[in-house]
Amino acid sequence: MTGTIGKDTGAQSHAAEFETFAGEGGELHQIAGSDGTVLTTQQGVPVADDQNSLKLGERGPTLLEDFHFREKIFHFDHERIPERVVHARGFGVHGTFTLDESLAEYTTAKVLTEVGEQTPMFVRFSTVAGNKGSFDLARDVRGFAAKFYTKEGNWDIVANNIPVFFIQDAIKFPDVVHAAKQEPDRGFPQAQTAHDNFWDFIGLTPESMHMIMWIMSDRAIPRSFRFMEGFGVHSFRLIDAEGKGTYVKFHFKPKLGLQSVMWNEALKINGSDPDFHRRDLWDAITMGTPPEWDLGVQLFDDDFADQFEFDVLDSTKIIPEEQIPVRRIGSFVLDRVVDNFFAETEQVAFCTQNVVPGIGFTNDPLLQGRNFSYLDTQLKRLGSPNFTHIPINAPKVPVQNFQQDGHMAMRNPKGRVNYEPNSWGGPRENPEIGYRHFAAQDTGRKAQVRSATFADHYSQARQFFVSQTPIEQKHIGDALVFELSKCERIDIRQRIVAHLRNIDETLATVVADGLGLPALPEPFPAAVPTRTDLPPSEALSIVKRGPQSFEGRKLGILVTDGASASVVKALVKAVEALPAVYEIISPKIAGATLDDGTLVEAKQKIDGGPSVLYDAVALVVSDEGAAMLSEDKTAKDFVSDAFGHGKFIAYTAEALPLLERAGVAASDHDAGVIALKSTSEAQTFLETCGQLRVWDRELKIDLDAASFLKAGAA
Repeated sequence: MTGTIGKDTGAQSHAAEFETFAGEGGELHQIAGSDGTVLTTQQGVPVADDQNSLKLGERGPTLLEDFHFREKIFHFDHERIPERVVHARGFGVHGTFTLDESLAEYTTAKVLTEVGEQTPMFVRFSTVAGNKGSFDLARDVRGFAAKFYTKEGNWDIVANNIPVFFIQDAIKFPDVVHAAKQEPDRGFPQAQTAHDNFWDFIGLTPESMHMIMWIMSDRAIPRSFRFMEGFGVHSFRLIDAEGKGTYVKFHFKPKLGLQSVMWNEALKINGSDPDFHRRDLWDAITMGTPPEWDLGVQLFDDDFADQFEFDVLDSTKIIPEEQIPVRRIGSFVLDRVVDNFFAETEQVAFCTQNVVPGIGFTNDPLLQGRNFSYLDTQLKRLGSPNFTHIPINAPKVPVQNFQQDGHMAMRNPKGRVNYEPNSWGGPRENPEIGYRHFAAQDTGRKAQVRSATFADHYSQARQFFVSQTPIEQKHIGDALVFELSKCERIDIRQRIVAHLRNIDETLATVVADGLGLPALPEPFPAAVPTRTDLPPSEALSIVKRGPQSFEGRKLGILVTDGASASVVKALVKAVEALPAVYEIISPKIAGATLDDGTLVEAKQKIDGGPSVLYDAVALVVSDEGAAMLSEDKTAKDFVSDAFGHGKFIAYTAEALPLLERAGVAASDHDAGVIALKSTSEAQTFLETCGQLRVWDRELKIDLDAASFLKAGAA
């Protein structure tokens, strides 16, 4: 049988999408008789038939002689590289950093001293615990790794959206990751820490309790990558021309503000769209509204480090912004999606040791271990010490050294010399512009020890908790109860509550009550008593630092045939003016015919566009439409979920029966349930949506709130 598959008359129009390669030093030749669109093997040999393997007879065995078939299958068999042990599920995009304020007083790094300089970037967002195929909205830390392609080589800030970590020493990194990942005898639960192994490890590792407060908070379930902060976690050093060092912590501040989702909402989003975060960032960039962050630094000297309440080398501690303000020095915008996910997002390799002249390290034991571990990891994943030859990892400056050979080398030095010093010539070190390490004065005996200055495990955990608003405190309590309720062993639950008693007695009481413990356990023995004099820090609360704007958010507009065209148009106009985005949801994906006869196309059918996908919703329906939707379980869920998740809801008078049938009676209407009596109220509604949530509503409709309020935490 003669195959016709692939004989695409449009093939020539797509030819420009594929790159062609010539060997080093060679010219690219046109294949004889070709118009430039001929399919070839990896060796450049033209292919005559890509539909059938070579066989002995029409129904006979396939022959090993078919080199094209073997090459094609060989490549397919090896298309996947080992996924990352942690941060496996990621999404990367390109951007540009622009420096606005020079730090020449502190560093020689050109990327931080040349005002106006625009530096290309690649940023990869990720979850930590889940595998590649897991869902986006796991309760987890988010990686926020940034590669700056500077004029002095590549600089990586391997940041997270949480400024502390579970452990103080890298020797414990395998243990915390093993404990958090799926249990080895059963292969589940995946992308979840709600299981015995994780909480057993945490209960025996008091240094983790500060991080636990962050992980159990709303920071661990962000609404979008675009609404996340980033933190370099460790203390690094800036180094000036004289070799003087200044401590620095790096911060990424989203210009659209912070926002998270509720836990029940996260569960439903994962069911509706497991790619929710990926899609959100893709849509924002491709629609021409790329997100932007400020790059900020906390700078401090040895005097501050000596006087600070905690050790600046301890990665389980922060420096509150009230003590050292974050100084914004520039900004970066992420405005270009990748051309190929595998080539860029999967193969990009970040490493904390990738710094440029003028930026150095401290003796943070977790940082020191990461510097070693990440390089080792990249060799395993990418198969060769030549992973820097992959374009996404290659610096955008000339690479000149005597390193050569190795698996998959894309380039090698020319000539006979492969050593240094030599008398043949070639690149030489340059003391004037070359990298200089910070000349630290370190003395001491060799020992496997933990500094006594690392011993306070509860004070900053308490500071974080008391810095939250009552609703954020409630969410931490809810999260702890949920996670610990999945543990089978009661002694593990009790041990965590014993730790909580060193952080906040009310929180411990609420969690113990939620778990049904017969009595509060004795407080866990603390190496250092918890300090109660640390003041709350507003910078630690998402709600207190809310954007007060709906900019960059998404409104879902539920419409039916016969709905008010003027109201729909007014909502769309108000959304676009922010700017924000909207989606039309209707009973049919074709859309709805409004009362002026116009057809408004739908982005989502009601079954596929639940309210959890939106930051606020508007119900613009006709009398007939409301009657129809009132009998539909999915439509009622759309309304009841929006109300239960504290979202702002606008409605036309015709939608009242739908609200009633969804369980939102007139007596339940609060400041977040807003009637659209005229088109002029659309603008007011969008302005009100800038508050993002009606948190008071949760305290009235959630049974767990009663326990929390009874304990007096609110």
